[in-house]
Amino acid sequence: METLLIDQESLSLTQGDFIIRLLVAIGIGGVIGLERQYSAMNEDSKSYAGIRTFVFLVLLGFIAALFNFLFSPWVYFAFFLGVSFLIAVSYWFTAARGDHGATTEFSSLLAFVLGSMTFIGMIEISLMITVLMLLVLSSKFRIKTIVGKITAEEMYDFIRFVVIALLIFPFLPDETFGPYDVLNPKEIGWVIILTSGLGLVGYILTKFLGPKKGILLGGIVGGLVSSTAVTWIYAKKSKENEALSASCATAILAASSIMFVRVLIWTSIFSQDLFKKLLPAIALVFASAIGITLFIFFKRQNKKSGETEMPLKKPLDLKGAMIFGVIYSLILLLVSYANENLGSSGTIVSSAVAGFSDIDAITISMSKLAGGTLDLGIAAIAVLVASISNTLVKMGIGIYAGSSALRRNLLIGYGTMFFVALATLIFLI
Repeated sequence: METLLIDQESLSLTQGDFIIRLLVAIGIGGVIGLERQYSAMNEDSKSYAGIRTFVFLVLLGFIAALFNFLFSPWVYFAFFLGVSFLIAVSYWFTAARGDHGATTEFSSLLAFVLGSMTFIGMIEISLMITVLMLLVLSSKFRIKTIVGKITAEEMYDFIRFVVIALLIFPFLPDETFGPYDVLNPKEIGWVIILTSGLGLVGYILTKFLGPKKGILLGGIVGGLVSSTAVTWIYAKKSKENEALSASCATAILAASSIMFVRVLIWTSIFSQDLFKKLLPAIALVFASAIGITLFIFFKRQNKKSGETEMPLKKPLDLKGAMIFGVIYSLILLLVSYANENLGSSGTIVSSAVAGFSDIDAITISMSKLAGGTLDLGIAAIAVLVASISNTLVKMGIGIYAGSSALRRNLLIGYGTMFFVALATLIFLI
């Protein structure tokens, strides 16, 4: 049995563990120092900290944590104060030369703490923080570019979302009321936040990734916001330029494929049992949807990736999210009524009708009722039926608004999805 270097109630450490943690600490200091030194050379900055300095800073934190256990916590406190003083003096001199940035100084303090965390065995957490540090430090110019593109309206909407999510939502009452005792203000608020947040994320991705990544990525990103909107936009585009019909069909089918991912996301959040029940069926439909999308993408007549713009609306559509919350509540009541008075067939019919307008609301509603007032198997069938009906509605929009070439591609794509979904539905039944 290996001899313990430290054998205390709060920490036991062998020589082998000590060496491993020491090497990890040296590695952390080295990679952070490498990034800081490389950044200083590129910016022609005379930073005090490079690879060697950061290795020493991490080692100081490592040794300070060791002395904390061998001697006294006051020793660690003295080490921390000493390092902080040296960093403050360094900042004083660099600021006097006109360099008022403090990124390297804060990185130095964090490096000291990471050395201490590594010593006490928090290796995974130390490495995670190191990776996050490197990502933030190395993305300085990208962050400046992104911030420079943010408009006042976008910043205002982002702040509004943060206020609603952090200052209003936590204080909503968490209790049920109303008919069938299924309405919960906190759950409805959570649905509104998730919906508006998803729209905000989709807006950001659409703005900063844009159409330059190709029409397929445009459909995937647009599918995060609204696959129905993607269908309408690209169907009209195919009529304006029929040569882009195959590419537009790719975007529409990609967005519809993302719809099935959203189904899995909602069920995983609100009902793990329903998520597990639906996972094989939805995964199979999603695989077929992605497969036919990629087939059309690689076989499309237009070899060049069309640069199709997707119009950006408001960053944060709170009104739409609140309407969605109302729809969610109404569907919850409708499904509860159908389940109590009409049996399982009424629940499935109401889900099919709800799927004509939106898939998210009915999915969340079923997830909340599954395993409780609603049988898990019936809930799974209802969600799949709603997904099929929503897909058929989008196919109708595409056929109505699109070119003849687009119609052919959509019939191939949606036909494949329909038969696969029908097969999985029969299996569930």
